[in-house]
Amino acid sequence: MASGIHRLSDRQIKAHKQRGRLSDGGGLYLQVSTWGTKSWEFRFTLHGKTRTMGLGQYELVPLKKAREEAEALRQLVREGNDPIEARNAAKLKAQIEASTSILFKDAVEKCIARKEGEFRSDRHRKNWRRSMDAYAVPVIGDMNVAHVTTQDILRVLNQPVDDGTLWENRTETASRLRGRIENVLSWATVAGFRSGDNPARWMGNLKELLPTPSKVAKVTKQPALSQADLPKWFADMRKRDGMAARALEFLTLCASRSGEIRGATWQEIDLDARMWKIPGARMKMERDHRVPLSDAAIAVLEALPRIEGSDYVFPAVRGGALSDAALSAVMRRMHAAELKAGRKGWLDPDSGLPAVPHGLRSTFRVWTAERGYDHHMSEMALAHNVGSTVERAYQRSDMVERRRAMMADWAGYCRGEATADNVVQLHAGAV
Repeated sequence: MASGIHRLSDRQIKAHKQRGRLSDGGGLYLQVSTWGTKSWEFRFTLHGKTRTMGLGQYELVPLKKAREEAEALRQLVREGNDPIEARNAAKLKAQIEASTSILFKDAVEKCIARKEGEFRSDRHRKNWRRSMDAYAVPVIGDMNVAHVTTQDILRVLNQPVDDGTLWENRTETASRLRGRIENVLSWATVAGFRSGDNPARWMGNLKELLPTPSKVAKVTKQPALSQADLPKWFADMRKRDGMAARALEFLTLCASRSGEIRGATWQEIDLDARMWKIPGARMKMERDHRVPLSDAAIAVLEALPRIEGSDYVFPAVRGGALSDAALSAVMRRMHAAELKAGRKGWLDPDSGLPAVPHGLRSTFRVWTAERGYDHHMSEMALAHNVGSTVERAYQRSDMVERRRAMMADWAGYCRGEATADNVVQLHAGAV
C-alpha cells in the first residue's frame, strides 16, 4: 500500500456527520453536504490546472469501488490525459454508438418491413419470420448487428436439434435460414449499422466451414402403398364413413397434400368447369395450382353436405378445418383392422412401415412412371418445381387439360377399373 492513501474506513465514513471533505489520499475525497449526504470526488492537477471530478454517491459507490476508480484515474493523469475529458469523450462515443446501433432482433423487424413487397405470398412472409424467431433470434437476437461474427452464425446453424445439429438434421430449413440472416445483415450494412464482410455469406466463408447441404440433407421417404395394394386399400377406405375418410378419398384421387385438401374451400371449386384452383398462398411452392377433377373426384364433392357457416369443403365436426391427424387416423384404423383380421396390413413394401396419407403421392408418382406418362406432367400434378429456373421461366403452360386425362386414368386405377398389368407405354410427345 502506498504511503498517504487509503486513510478512511467504512466505519469512519458512516459515523462522520459534519459538513466538509474527508481525504482518502491520492486525490480521492469524500464530500459531506449540509444535509448529511456523502459523495466521492477526485481532484487532480494537470498542466498546472487543478480540476475536480465527481465519482458518485457513497451509497452507490462503496469505498473499495471508489478507490479502484481513483487509481484508474491517477494512471490517466500520469499518462498526461485529462480524466474529465476522457469521460466526456467516452459518453459522446456511447451516444454515437447508441444512435447508430441496432439489435439483431430489431434488424429482423426492419428488414421484414423493408421486404414486404418482395414476399411472394403471406405464407412466404410468415415462414421467413417463423424461422428467424425459432432459430436465429434466441441465439443472436440481443446482439448488436455490428458485433455479429461468422462464429455467431455457426452457433445458430449448429445449435442442437433432434440429437444432432440444425444443419445436419434440418438442412433445408438451416440453409434457408442462413440466406435470411445474410439478408438481414446486408440490410444492416446498407443502413449504416455495421460494416465489413457479411458473416452469413456462403461462398468463401461458411462454405469452408460447413458441409454442403446436398451432402448432409436427409431425404425421408413417407411410407407409401404399393401399386398392387392401392385398389384394395381404396375400396376398403370408401366403405368408411366420416368427413376425414372423404377427405382422404379426395386426397388420393387428386394426389394432393393433406394441407391442400384440409384447407380447401368451396370458392376454390368450380364444379361446372370440373376444376379446383388452389391459391399460391396455400401451396408449398407458393404459386397457384390447378387440379383437373375426375368423375370420381366430382362424385365425392357432390355427395358432401354443405355446412352452414363454414366455407371448408371438408370441415371438422366442431367447425374449422380438419386436422392432419384426422386423415392419418383413418389410415391407422384401416391398418389396425387388417392386422386384427390376420392380414399383413397396409405397408410400405420397402420400409415395412404402415402407409401414411402423404405416401399416397409417392404411389401416384410410381404409377405415372409405370404408365409411361410424361415426367413433367406428373410432376406438375404433384405441384412440384419442374426443370431449371430458366426452363420454368419459359414454361407457361401447366398442361392442365393433358393432366385431366391422366387424373381420370388414375381415378380408374384407384377404383379397380384398371390394373397394374394394363400398362400403356406412352412417349412424352404422345401424351
